[in-house]
Amino acid sequence: MKILLLGEYSRLHNSLKEGLLALGNEVFIVGTGDDFKKYNVDFSIHPKIFKDFWFLRKSKNLFFRLTKIDLEKTEKGIRFYFLLKKLTGFDHIQLINSDAIETHPKFGIYLLKKLFEQNKIATKSLLVCGDETPVVDFLLKKELEYSILTPYFNNKLLEKEFNFTLKYVTKNYRKQFNWVYQNTHSLIVSDLDYKIPMEKMGFDFDFIPNPINTDTIAFKELEINEKVVVFLGINRMNYIKKGIAYFEKALEIIKQKYPEKVEIIVAEDLPYSDYIKSYDKAHILLDMVYAYDQGYNALEAMSKGKVAFTGASKEFEKQFNLTEKVAINAIPNSEKIASELENLLLNQREIIQIGKRARQFIENEHKLQTIAKKYLETWKIKK
Repeated sequence: MKILLLGEYSRLHNSLKEGLLALGNEVFIVGTGDDFKKYNVDFSIHPKIFKDFWFLRKSKNLFFRLTKIDLEKTEKGIRFYFLLKKLTGFDHIQLINSDAIETHPKFGIYLLKKLFEQNKIATKSLLVCGDETPVVDFLLKKELEYSILTPYFNNKLLEKEFNFTLKYVTKNYRKQFNWVYQNTHSLIVSDLDYKIPMEKMGFDFDFIPNPINTDTIAFKELEINEKVVVFLGINRMNYIKKGIAYFEKALEIIKQKYPEKVEIIVAEDLPYSDYIKSYDKAHILLDMVYAYDQGYNALEAMSKGKVAFTGASKEFEKQFNLTEKVAINAIPNSEKIASELENLLLNQREIIQIGKRARQFIENEHKLQTIAKKYLETWKIKK
């Protein structure tokens, strides 16, 4: 099959591509590279004019204040338009979400119509692996104990920090989601943070866990000598949504209580290629709170045999029939996070055992080619 994967935010599409290539398919990714993360893409729509030149960034910001038109989004759409002539002959097209081109919604619908019309025989799928209209609709009902919107519910002054998420329930983005949903053949969700809302909102979909390339992410059994090394990676754009402040407070507690037992590494806004190497010496990775399942950072760390503090809820354990911990459930409570860290510092053998189980879990549930086959089966079934 010749496959087009549209959009890349977490390395999900890059990993899926690796699995699909191994099965003999031809695969291309179109995307921006997701800003500083610099994920690999085959065709880039990175808005270099209004992103890479500081004086044009200033002009763009002034233009937005005067007109409410985002020239970065405009540039992404224009770059995609000029790519269209190369994007033909596909058997399947998958969108990473309904806003995969990251342009203005009306322009996005126009561009997707063009893409779909010139690939009429292709099946199309919509992947829900992040913010999306029905997911945000459900979160706004406040039916979960906590979610990425919890900080916003607690302090409406943070609304600006949640513009990216809340845009999905505005009129134009809702229209874009509805158009994409109606014009794709299959709907796929990647983990429980999207499975739960999509079920509650009454959607029919296929649940396929994230693919992880265990061939390129080497497992190394943890060894602890003098200190337990804890790593915290900070993405400033998602600082509040990921609950990083809870981790920072927990680390302060642990540093004061066990300075001789712990070494803390903090890295901020690294490109993906640097990020995945930056925690190699760590035993524990602090990923995110406000989650019920793991995202890509946690899964790749678990594949290396690290202990991830992330979404590892009871719902997650039930979904995968787990009886032993493969990760630590990080909830929005600094004292409880500190308590979990303390327990591991005082029971270091458990760090090693969780690391082993984490790798085995990835091999059992997220293995690259197994997941790629599930995508292929779903695309064919839904044709």
